[in-house]
Amino acid sequence: MEATAAETRRTDRRGAVVAALMLVMALAALDATIVSTAVPQIVGSLGGFSVFSWLFSGYLLAATVTLPVYGKLSDTFGRKPVLIAGCALFLAGSVLCALAWNMGSLIAFRVLQGLGGGALQGTVQTVAADLYPLKERPRIQARLSTVWAVSAVAGPAVGGLLTAYADWRWIFLVNLPVGAFALWLIVRHLHEPVRPRGARHRVDWPGALAVFAAGGVLLTALVQGGVAWDWLSTPSLALFAAGLACVGAVVVIERRAADPIIPGWVWRRRPIAAVNLALGSLGLLMVAPTVFLPTYAQSVLQLTPTGAGFVLSVMTLRWPVSAALSQHVYRRIGFRNTAMIGISAAACVLFAFPLLPYPGAAWQPALLMLLLGAALGLFQLPLIVGVQSTVGWAERGTTTASVLFCRQIGQTVGAAVFGAIANGVLSARLGGAGSLDSVAKSLDDPGSVADADRLRRAVDAAVDSVYVGAACAAVLCLLVLLLLAPRRFPVLQEPGPGSEPEPGPGSEPGPEPDADRASPAGETDAQQEPQEAQLTRTRPKKRHTD
Repeated sequence: MEATAAETRRTDRRGAVVAALMLVMALAALDATIVSTAVPQIVGSLGGFSVFSWLFSGYLLAATVTLPVYGKLSDTFGRKPVLIAGCALFLAGSVLCALAWNMGSLIAFRVLQGLGGGALQGTVQTVAADLYPLKERPRIQARLSTVWAVSAVAGPAVGGLLTAYADWRWIFLVNLPVGAFALWLIVRHLHEPVRPRGARHRVDWPGALAVFAAGGVLLTALVQGGVAWDWLSTPSLALFAAGLACVGAVVVIERRAADPIIPGWVWRRRPIAAVNLALGSLGLLMVAPTVFLPTYAQSVLQLTPTGAGFVLSVMTLRWPVSAALSQHVYRRIGFRNTAMIGISAAACVLFAFPLLPYPGAAWQPALLMLLLGAALGLFQLPLIVGVQSTVGWAERGTTTASVLFCRQIGQTVGAAVFGAIANGVLSARLGGAGSLDSVAKSLDDPGSVADADRLRRAVDAAVDSVYVGAACAAVLCLLVLLLLAPRRFPVLQEPGPGSEPEPGPGSEPGPEPDADRASPAGETDAQQEPQEAQLTRTRPKKRHTD
């Protein structure tokens, strides 16, 4: 009876922590969509129209470049202090954003928000993997994916209501009660194992600063290139040169550091390196539906912004459903094979987009986005669950952060590359300089356009070219999985009851008897096969639905 009561308390505590994780994830997921709806009111109140894009770029830069740092800190000091610090920074940034007096101060406070957002994104995924054994991880990951899907739909609606009936400052203040409740749940219910006492851990602060500088400079060059200045202009070339110099400094510092922020094993281990490259390709191809599809829907299909949002939302709503069901596939055929099926299907869908008739009907791209969401849910979750299962507690934060960092880098590179492709196609079609944004804005006012059909056909051709590029990124991802990823991921056996915690900066949290033992270093694919195969053989005979 006492054991049953203790297990009940443990389950209740885990449920409270999961609720906190979902609330924290909602803060980060809702942020961009809510703020985007309030831009006209913000610019009207504070001015600064020429630099308002930094409301998003500044947040993105800060959140992305800090991911590796927070991942290492969570492995060194534990998840709880990093998660609490991230929540506190995010909420402090929210309060300051609501008090901003001009556009410059608002951008600075958005960067502070991003510093907290970087801690939230990676640490939430890591804690979720700590809480659940291998067989239950798809369930919690699917819940977190659902938060992103709901946020994509609810964010614009919430932002629109707040700006219409209150004030734009409330889009930041609304974070406070949600974040405070999540913070209370984390402090009260998230209990990590006591780690063995040893030498005092030294943080590689020079490496952290070098990573921050390199990522910030290179991402600024990619975000602003072709927008604030030409790609081959002096500012662009200077930023790329400075970024490469910072990358060289990162390599030198990290090779000399005793405990580097970005350890070399992140790229020496085949499963982690393959998943990093695969998720980077995912970020690259995701630019097509998330950035260019709304423009296509409004300019070519002549839908309202709400209708364009619906065409995209069918993908985000289908994604978590497919992710939740993916466990029934990878338990039979393995992580890599499941991901290869998903990305192959995604490539077919992306190649099919340019075949849509002009102008077509709204249900046609909506159907393709429905299929794309199903394919990507089958692709991403098995890779994340698989790579998290190849490492122990003391390496899981770094591994998860590296995967998310590569995906964010892929999105930034994709926005720059595909933006250049789209603008190049438009210039060729229209016989002169032009950008997709300017053409789309001119189509919003039909009376000001002499030949609207010609412009719409140019936008259609530009978006088709972007989708072809995204399909090529999917094929590249498939080749990465085929050539680099091991056929069977070396799943790590996590300690059972009574076992000693793993040595190092952390210990394994709690009994997780469902996973399989990791392969020794240097083991071949043929030797690794039986381990993941054992996972497929030990599945329950009865099939359960989530």
